[in-house]
Amino acid sequence: MSEQHDYSLPEWPYAHGGPVGNGDIKTLPEDFIVDERLPFAPAGEGEHVFLLIEKVGENTDYVARALARYAGVRQRDIGFAGQKDRHARTTQWFSIWLPGKQDLDWSALETESIKINQVARHARKLKRGVIASNRFQIRIRNWRGDRDAAEHRLQIIQQQGFPNYFAEQRFGRDGQNVNKALILGQGKKLKREQRSLYLSAIRAYLFNQVLAERVRRQNWRQPVSGDLCKLRQSNSLFKVETVTEELEQRMKGGDIHATGILFGKGEIDTAGEAGNMEKHVLDRYPELTEILLKFDLDLGRRALRTMPEELGWIFTDNGDLQVNFSLPAGSYATALLRELVVSETTVNR
Repeated sequence: MSEQHDYSLPEWPYAHGGPVGNGDIKTLPEDFIVDERLPFAPAGEGEHVFLLIEKVGENTDYVARALARYAGVRQRDIGFAGQKDRHARTTQWFSIWLPGKQDLDWSALETESIKINQVARHARKLKRGVIASNRFQIRIRNWRGDRDAAEHRLQIIQQQGFPNYFAEQRFGRDGQNVNKALILGQGKKLKREQRSLYLSAIRAYLFNQVLAERVRRQNWRQPVSGDLCKLRQSNSLFKVETVTEELEQRMKGGDIHATGILFGKGEIDTAGEAGNMEKHVLDRYPELTEILLKFDLDLGRRALRTMPEELGWIFTDNGDLQVNFSLPAGSYATALLRELVVSETTVNR
């Protein structure tokens, strides 16, 4: 009988010394506010209706299904740029393909938990990942810790960024999606959506392990030979052949990020230190890499670091800590918060 591996989530290493306080998040939906920003404005005409929807206590897939039912269209005719937390007050865009059809009375969709803030037409469907940034306003209730230490930690995060880990919500209930994904290696047939969820969890797990190794070696925000780096506002990559002082300074200032592997088919360049580190980590998980290769996923890259924009904070009169910031698409607010606070999620609805 083959050995059964356990891929439950570990505690990924901290970059800045560990949390400096305790507090409660998501006590109320209003404690976790997220506003999605697109990189364009709807043109005002076209076959797709864009709706800016504010929702409380509902996840993105639920709203998408409700839109499809109301509009009488297929689920695949609904577009959205990213998943948003259920236990929060979030504002995000959806698109509905309605070629040659009149607009519906979208206000009929509104409930206590769903509000339509804007309606506009556009020529193209809203695709996954097409987000300029997400703006967060987070209240940490019952802060317990040194305020000066908290402010100092936030200043460090502002200057140095934080590790761009995939957060717990990427791994399903109790972080068990990677363990559940092992059935893919046993030939188990799953629906496309479930299979995609499990494959994404495996890739995220392997990326986090690579990033964790860089954090342990304290070079997650420093260039090493063989690194594939990206500019802060671009997805184009360039390879580090030689580490120069100029490159070190640009990375220190946040203009450039090293990237880590999103495993898939393709060659891993092991000519430099970065590739060797990635191979060293990935070689520990042949069971997971074989599953990804079986399903023919392409190799990708993801920044090892996130630099928050518009970061600000304030301690309220009743002792809560409110933190505001913007993050690029694909980065998690909880990955920032874990560097600051040990949080207890207490959702009241």
